[in-house]
Amino acid sequence: MYMSTAGYSDTSHGASEIVGSVDGEGEDERFVIADITADGAWISMSVDDAPSLPSSR
Repeated sequence: MYMSTAGYSDTSHGASEIVGSVDGEGEDERFVIADITADGAWISMSVDDAPSLPSSR
């Protein structure tokens, strides 16, 4: 898996498509970030620990 730490996708390793989603219900809700062009390229965290959109700007 290739992961850019620069905050953008490095296309020298091929095209990537990064998506975010909330999975689960109630206390089991997880925020998932995944590169849907690569197998196994994802991370997740508790929804409570995920940054809000306004704090990310």
